[in-house]
Formats: sequence, C-alpha cells, structure tokens
Amino acid sequence: MKIGMFLDTAFPPDSRVENEAISLIKAGHEVHLFSLDYDGRKSRETINGIFVHRYKADKLTYKLSALAYTFPFFHIRIKKSIIQFIDEVKPEAIHIHDMVIAKAVMNVNKDLLVVLDLHENRPEIMKHYKHVNEGLGKWLINTKKWNRVQDELIKRCDHLILVTEEAKQVATGKGLKNADQITVVPNTILPEVYLNYTIDQSIQNKFKDSFNLVYLGDTSFRRGTDTAIKSIALLKNKIPNVKLILVGDSSIDDQLKQLASGLNVSEYVSFEGWQDVSLFSSYVQASDICLSPLKRNTHHDTTFANKLFQYMAMGKPVVVSNSTTQANVVNSENCGLVFEAEDEKELADQVIKLYEDKELSKQLGANGKKAVKERWNWDITSKDLINMYSTLKDSL
Repeated sequence: MKIGMFLDTAFPPDSRVENEAISLIKAGHEVHLFSLDYDGRKSRETINGIFVHRYKADKLTYKLSALAYTFPFFHIRIKKSIIQFIDEVKPEAIHIHDMVIAKAVMNVNKDLLVVLDLHENRPEIMKHYKHVNEGLGKWLINTKKWNRVQDELIKRCDHLILVTEEAKQVATGKGLKNADQITVVPNTILPEVYLNYTIDQSIQNKFKDSFNLVYLGDTSFRRGTDTAIKSIALLKNKIPNVKLILVGDSSIDDQLKQLASGLNVSEYVSFEGWQDVSLFSSYVQASDICLSPLKRNTHHDTTFANKLFQYMAMGKPVVVSNSTTQANVVNSENCGLVFEAEDEKELADQVIKLYEDKELSKQLGANGKKAVKERWNWDITSKDLINMYSTLKDSL
C-alpha cells in the first residue's frame, strides 16, 4: 500500500513518525511523508526508505499553527501544498500525525482512507504551555475549542491510533469511536539503537562518587522537577552523597535553580541542560535510581513518558508518580516504586527504601529490563500498527 503521511513540523527529527514509517516499509508498504520546511532543507529526500516531501513555510505560518483552531489562516496557507502532495504521490491511504494539520488534510481529502495518529492529547497538554497562558495567547487560544475540534476529527477519521489503552478507554467512553476502530501504538524504544550508543566515560567519572537520581527530558514544572528538587532537601541528611541529575531543559530552569538555592540544595542538584539522545544511556548508566515524577493531569494520565522505557531497558529501578499510565506499567511489571504525585516526602521515602535495600533495587531493575526485552519495545508494540494496515489494505 502507498501511504501518504502528514506532519505539521520539520522532519527529521520525530522518532515516532520515523519508527512507524520504517516499520511499515519493512512490512512492504511505500511511505511518503509530507512535512513543512522552515529551514531551507532539500525539497525531496529519502531517509531510511521514507520518501520525504518538504514544502516551504515561513515564520508566519509557524506562528499561525499555534492558532490553527482559532483562525483558519494556517489551514488556508498550507492547502495548496497538501493538494500538490496528494496529486503527486497518489496515496491509497492518508496517515495524519497529530491534530494541528488534520483539519486541513481532511478538508482536502475526497475519498481516501484517513488514519489519525494522535501522539498526545494536544488540548490537555496545551493548558500547561507558556504561550497559552500568557500575553495574547491567553485570549486567543481556547483549549476547550481545541478539545471539541479533536473530538470532531476523531469522528471524521476512518481509523484512530492512540498511544495508550487509557487513551483508548477515554475515546470509546465518549462514544467517539468503536474499540475496533482504534489501534494502540505505545511510544517505546528501539533497543538495538538505544542500547548500542557508546557509554561516555566522562559522564560516569563525573558522578562516580555520588548516589545518583537521574531525570531525562523536559524540565518544566508539569514534569514534577520541582517535586524532585524538594525531595532532595529531605534526602540530603539521609543520603549525604545524593545527587539529582536533571538532563534536559525548559523555560523555567532559572526558577528551578532558585528553588534549589532557596532550599540550600544547589550542590546536590546538577543541571546538565539538553543533551543529544546518544548520551541518554550514559546518564542512565550513571544512575542508581531513575525518576519520572510527573504531575497528574488528563494528558499525563493517558500517555507514556518514553523515558520510562529508556530507564527500564538499562536495568535501573524507577521511582514514578502515580500518574495513571506509568504507574500501571511500573506496578504490573514490578520494576519500581510509586509515590503520590507532588508529594516530595513520599518520593524521598521511596528513594530511601531503595537506597537501604540494595537487593530490592537490583531485582526491580532486572524486572524492568526483562519487561522491555519481552514486551515494551518497538519491535513488539509496532505489530498492531502493521496488522491494522494489513486489514485496511484488504478493505480497499
């Protein structure tokens, strides 16, 4: 089957898009990817078997994408490019990544099968975006309207892809789609890539004398990084050499540093800034415990933090908040401990429990590694995607 994929951002990078496309190509499909080009890249390029088609877009188009469901201008500006792509590629099915570009594609489409692939619950996560809560965005971006549009788009598509069973339950519970019209494709890792990165010895040496708690990813408040820092104030007297290592960044890093200073724990927190994904395994290797202290909201409760599987793959015990999806994985796989979101005391207690019980820590880590090898890896979780497209092909 010839599949036309649509992405409203530049490509690469986008690991989910790339993983899905490569898996479908290996299954015998032909994948063409529409992407917007803000950087003057090649208009046509083949990447890992993916035929990438880039269409030039200016900064105004990028800014208008944030207002895609306030005003129609974004969809109007990219309509011609979408038509050109469909006319040139002549796909048998359309696969739309996320909702920003979805309405524009669906409005142009005439009779092709449409698969809508929601990487996240965009309206819910937008509630926590800085540009949505400040300045003009506060007045122009209505997340309730984005929620309504998301529901409408789900109803319009022929098949829906979501990242977790919890998200599927929400969609079916609202009557937006029948269960057989939804395929769950979790964001998991490709072990053969992630586990083959060279371990950076300088990172190991930097943290060799401390008891390390590692966090990977966006450091914004909604990720619970402030909870982690607050827990260090409780841990420093119980674990004198404790070190919280934050690998990532966000616009609130200065506030996090001020929080650490105010709690007199700056020397116990290492702000590593954003690092290339090739170094993630080096930081995880240097850890004693890995953290995912997400604050609870509708988005976090129905999606996966990919960091969880990066931690588990390397045999590290995890301590996570009770955000639904990650807590379900940790409890079912017995690979870590769970604490009440935003409760720094309970987070500290769980860390101390693993610090004092080395055998428990080792066993939980081993359980996580086994779970990734057997279940939570892309080779396994992509099978339902491949099966879904096989069924769609048979229906043509």
